[in-house]
This record gives sequence, structure tokens and C-alpha cells, in this order.
Amino acid sequence: MQIDVLTLFPEVFPAYLNSSIVGRILSKGLIKINIHNIRDFASGKHRITDEPPFGGGGGMVLKPDPIFAAVEHLTNLKQGTIDSNLETNVISEPVVLLTPQGQRFNHKIARRMAGEKRLILICGRYEGVDERVRQHLVNEEISIGDYVLTGGELAALVVIDAVSRLLPGALGAEDAVDLDSYSEGLLEGPHYTRPAYYRGWPVPDALRSGHAANIERWRREESLRRTWQRRPDLLIEADLDEDDKAFLAELAEERIDEIVDGPEVA
Repeated sequence: MQIDVLTLFPEVFPAYLNSSIVGRILSKGLIKINIHNIRDFASGKHRITDEPPFGGGGGMVLKPDPIFAAVEHLTNLKQGTIDSNLETNVISEPVVLLTPQGQRFNHKIARRMAGEKRLILICGRYEGVDERVRQHLVNEEISIGDYVLTGGELAALVVIDAVSRLLPGALGAEDAVDLDSYSEGLLEGPHYTRPAYYRGWPVPDALRSGHAANIERWRREESLRRTWQRRPDLLIEADLDEDDKAFLAELAEERIDEIVDGPEVA
């Protein structure tokens, strides 16, 4: 897989991309990541990439011409190919704008992107990008949350990290990603490691039992419990068997009892 990132601040990326799991995935050759400076595609002596907005107002807006030129270059299109004479976008591969106004990024989107041969990520900056980039160049807009960052570089790193670890062979165990939160529509349950007792707090008996079936069921139920408590909306589309539904019914009954009985009074 190949990911090309368009940014005004390429120096943001190397430290993270060369570290930890993403660095190992790169070293394995499972993914190729190219960082491109948008300024390199700007014209004129000063290579200006942003201008004040038409109509006034604060901030600066990224100009369309260097971004169009960059994408045309990366997709081997002749400069100026994409214009108003075209009825449809001639670029078939995903060109993604990272913006607070985009669709909320999630595990499902990451898994879909991991199936692509190539992604082009455009990092927004300042007040955003010229609207013609949205309308006629990108074919997807992504947000990593309901807040505003200084630029799209951090969002691009989030997307790269989430997508790259889903590639076949990226992690040590083949089924590792299947155990992550959201992989089956549920949040991942709690984890414990040594010591078995710490400051009076024990590791749950099921995890120390050595009984594989009991451990697996405990983990499933704790995953269901955590999802029920923190993200019950995920349960609507989760793949649940009869045992799962029975356990959730128990949780619901416990909650009803708590509401009816009220808090204990000392």
C-alpha cells in the first residue's frame, strides 16, 4: 500500500512514522509513505500557498492551484487536466481531505482504506482550503473528532496509524486486530498483567484459572459490559449470539434494580 501526504509542514511526520509499530510496518515494506510539501507545487518566486478569503474575514485560506498541481503530479495527470470542462473527477483513487467538517473517522473506514492500493491525504491548514478543492478534487473528507486542530497533520498521522496496523502481516499475531476495540463492533475489555496482587487488588480469578473457555467467556462478557457502560450505541449493530444477549439482559436487570432500589444509605 502507498500513502501520499500533502502538507505545509513535512517536518511533523518523520519522528512518529519511524517509531514503534508504524516504523516496523514501514521497515517490512508493507506500506510506503511519501510526504510532499505543498509549497513545492506553488508557482511564482515566493511560492505562495495561502491568501486572505474573498469577502473578508480573519485567517488565511489554502489556494487551490498548488493542491491541484500536486495531486495531478502524483496521479501522473498533465497539469491543468482537472477543470470545469470535465463532467466527473478523473481521479479514481481516494483523495482525502482532513478537515473538521468531514465524516467522523472510525474503524470501519480504516478497514476500508486498508483495502486500497493507494491513498492521497491532504492536510488542511489555517481557515481551511479553497472550496473548489472540496468540490472538484477530493472524493472524501475525514474528521478525527468534534474539535479543531491547527492543521491536518495530526489527523493524517491518526489515519496512517489506524490504517497501517490493519494491513495483513502488520502485527505479530494474525488475529491481533480482531481483538481490538471496534473490530467486532464492541469495546475491548480490561487487561491485566503481573503481579497477580497489587496493593490489595487482585487479577480476576477467571484470568488466573488457566481454563481457556472460561477466560474467553470472561473477556467476552467484560467487553459487552464495557460497551454497555460506555458506548451502548455500538450494541445496535454488533454481532451478538444468544449468550451475549442473555448477559446484556442481566446487565439491564441489574441497572433497573439499581434505579428502583436507589443508592444505599449508610
